[in-house]
Amino acid sequence: MSIPHRPAHLAAAIFLAGSGLCAGLAHAEPREPQSAAEAGNPALPKVVVTAQRRQEAAQDIGAAISVIGGDELKEKGVSTVNDLQHATPSLEIEPAFGSGQPQFRLRGIGFIDYTSNNSSSVGVSVDDVAFALPIQTQGLLFDIDRVEVLRGPQGTLYGRNTTGGTVNFISHRPTRDLEAGIDAEYGSWNAWSTEGFVSGSLADNLRGRLSFITDQGGAWQKNRETGQELGDKDKLALRGQLEWDISDTLDAHLTLQHAYDKSEGQGLRLFEDYNQAGRHIGADSKRRHTGWSLRPEFAAAAGVSGGAKPHVDNTNSSASLAFNWHLDGNLLLTSISAYNELRRRELGDWDATAYADSDEYFDDRVSSFTQELRLGSDEKQRLNWVSGLYYSQDRLNEQFNSDLSDRLGFMTRTSYVQKVKTVGAFGQLDYAFTDRLKGIVGLRQEYEKRGLDNYFSGFIDGTQFDGTNVNPFPQHTSFSNNGTSGKLALEYQLSPASLLYASFSRGYKSGGYTAHNSGNVLALEAFEPESVNAFEVGFKSDLSDNLRLNGALFYYGYHDQQVLSTVWSPQSSSLVGTFVNAPRSRIVGGELELLWQPLHGLEIQQYLGYKKGKYTEDFFTPDSAKTVAAGTEVYDNNKGDELSFPKLSYGGSIAYTWPVAEFDLRAETNFSYRGQYKQLLLLGSDYNLDPYWLVNANLSLTPRNGNWSAGIWARNLLDKEYDLTRNFFLPGTSVAAAGEPRSVGLRVSYRY
Repeated sequence: MSIPHRPAHLAAAIFLAGSGLCAGLAHAEPREPQSAAEAGNPALPKVVVTAQRRQEAAQDIGAAISVIGGDELKEKGVSTVNDLQHATPSLEIEPAFGSGQPQFRLRGIGFIDYTSNNSSSVGVSVDDVAFALPIQTQGLLFDIDRVEVLRGPQGTLYGRNTTGGTVNFISHRPTRDLEAGIDAEYGSWNAWSTEGFVSGSLADNLRGRLSFITDQGGAWQKNRETGQELGDKDKLALRGQLEWDISDTLDAHLTLQHAYDKSEGQGLRLFEDYNQAGRHIGADSKRRHTGWSLRPEFAAAAGVSGGAKPHVDNTNSSASLAFNWHLDGNLLLTSISAYNELRRRELGDWDATAYADSDEYFDDRVSSFTQELRLGSDEKQRLNWVSGLYYSQDRLNEQFNSDLSDRLGFMTRTSYVQKVKTVGAFGQLDYAFTDRLKGIVGLRQEYEKRGLDNYFSGFIDGTQFDGTNVNPFPQHTSFSNNGTSGKLALEYQLSPASLLYASFSRGYKSGGYTAHNSGNVLALEAFEPESVNAFEVGFKSDLSDNLRLNGALFYYGYHDQQVLSTVWSPQSSSLVGTFVNAPRSRIVGGELELLWQPLHGLEIQQYLGYKKGKYTEDFFTPDSAKTVAAGTEVYDNNKGDELSFPKLSYGGSIAYTWPVAEFDLRAETNFSYRGQYKQLLLLGSDYNLDPYWLVNANLSLTPRNGNWSAGIWARNLLDKEYDLTRNFFLPGTSVAAAGEPRSVGLRVSYRY
């Protein structure tokens, strides 16, 4: 519900929100359910996106795009970017050792690394501002209008280049009329969250929006030995926006955001027996079980209390300023300046035991500045184009300590400063040859310089692994990359409701450093950039007034794929983990997405994704067992071997709304399936992830002429036991990050 423009009322509401009296204002627009009693056929929604840097209907764009609205995100239980893997096809997001370092993979294109310094193959952005590093993406999602998942290389339209695709989050914008709301949830394990916004005009040409979220409680894990609980959340995020119509042709948009996360971490579980140096712990039969400890010496080195649980202590602040200037000649000039600063402090126990086998502490400081300028056509016409310049400057100070005392007899430290400068020029145009046939051409050129300063990897006291104080690492090392990406496409409007398209695009991802704690000079041997030649054909079709079906087939030719493997180190006479480049590989697959509204009030959504890949040229990596036994490198050829990722993803939702007296009752269930994930190259079959189903459910009641709603929900309704990732930090300690068990809760909302 909205009321006429009353700035005084908005100021009062903002004051109340700041005083905590409006805690939990909801971010989403109220759903308007369709009554089953209404006559006629339902109409499919027209979803408007900005995937191509201008507002268009998603059905009119010849590209594989999944769009999820803010209400849908809540129903599907998506509160962080990691949860999106259960809501869209061909996407996987793994938390490295259950930590705050996410590992993205889209259509099989991904990058696996537990350290923080390398960019992702999948770009993530919020309101046109891209994140430089994966660890910057782990904040709460709130006040979101929609998320757009673009599969395939997107470099010709976006400042940062990617090989896998892009995930764009679009926030709700300030409104002219006064609007406010509240949305609160309470669930299992004393978990509760409160989210809200207030929005409206501050003056005739000035609008504002204040939104926030807090997330608390929810400890669902237990220490197998002490019974101590683990997993309580303590998160808060605030966002303020101002929109100013400076003139009839110029407007500005300022966004300020701050968040903190002081949550307990996720514990790992032992999925195999732990047998080390006379110490034995049986494998955890329950996924809720975990174990941890913290030696006083390691706690002192990390600067945390000796009794600390695994936890994070993060703060994240950002600011962005955007200008849109509508110029003569039907041109639009856009400038977006943004700055982000992240402080990450994370304590993890990566051996899941009370021993100092693989305890880890990360202390990261990230600062990132980006500037993007775009000039293009202002309104849709026969020839549409956009061009742009992109600049970013990123700095990462990382130090991570490892306590290996009970296993190896020492503690290690790795620290460095990484500086990255990126300059890119990009552009894309489309031209309508006829009313039905359109051609698209795009190009992007990128230059990047990446350097490491003061790199150290050795004992925690500052000495080297060889016992000397001679640092084998140079004080500074750097390299630069030049990369080209592009796009060629044809779109044919078969009918007003059916689109066919075919495209070729090239994606590019720069090289980097293996900044692991190996104490080895191999860390400073940069791995090469990778590129992907992507061929795609697809269709988008509204087969009737109530049935929509979209599909795509793709073929990816992977060049110099960046792969985490091992190499033989003459320095330590052992295998050490490092990134290498696989000369050639390929991935093929496809997706289908369906939306069906067979009658008023009933909506059925389905998606299906399938992909498979293999190495297609000679690619030699060490055989770990044979190399260790021989004391020198013994290689296997991986040509013909499969790439490691789940082949099948399937999911969807079914919702029905029907009238009950003066109310509308909505029942919804959503589900997802992930196929088996084989760990073929580095870890071996013991670390395969089994396939699993997840099912969520929601039931809500809304008065037909009211402005509140109440409901109940269940996540992981069938209480499925599954693992998000399996790994080891030291061989012989096999751990897994378990998915959350079933939880149930209540949700109430109010709109003003």
